Order: sequence, then C-alpha cells, then structure tokens
Amino acid sequence: MPTAADIFSNMPSQFDASKAKDANFSVQFDLSGDEGGQWYVKIADGKCDTGQGSIENPKATIRMDATDYVKMTSGELNPMAAFMSGKVKVEGDLNSVMQLQSLFGM
Repeated sequence: MPTAADIFSNMPSQFDASKAKDANFSVQFDLSGDEGGQWYVKIADGKCDTGQGSIENPKATIRMDATDYVKMTSGELNPMAAFMSGKVKVEGDLNSVMQLQSLFGM
C-alpha cells in the first residue's frame, strides 16, 4: 500500500490539466498518525505542484489521519462519508477541495 508521501509525489502525473482552466489555488494537508506530516498541492497556470511542508495562504486546509487519506485516495474510503463522519476536517474554502477532487479524478 502506498504512503501519503508516495501519493503526493505521484499527484502531478495524475493531474488532469484540461480540467484546470483558470484554477489558481493551493490546499494544505495536515495529516496525523503514522507516516503523517504536512504537504501542499498548488494549482496554477494549468500545472500542479506538490511538496512537503506548508504553503502560505492556502485556500483550504485539510486535516485527517494519514491512513484514512491513503484509504480515501485508493477508493476504500468515500470522501463525503469521511467528511460527514468527522474523519476529514476542512478549514477554508470547501469549493477548492471539491475542485481538487475533480482535477485528480477522485
């Protein structure tokens, strides 16, 4: 099973630039638990950039357990169910998070 770090490093290759159009935002991920940490995803100029650490002024911050994040990206955990049950906490612009899902076919 991949780790959260693996998923973030592979995100640019999964990015659907045709859906990005004028998208320009960043999302901070704050993952707890084993193999947790901080990562960011930045969408700008039709490109996707990811990295470890934090980014200034993200449109949204997603807080969740790293294991749940891996399950969510692999399809084992429904993102909406995880959000409704409190496993995923979003601070900031929920629309950016929804847009992020569509840009990666999640």
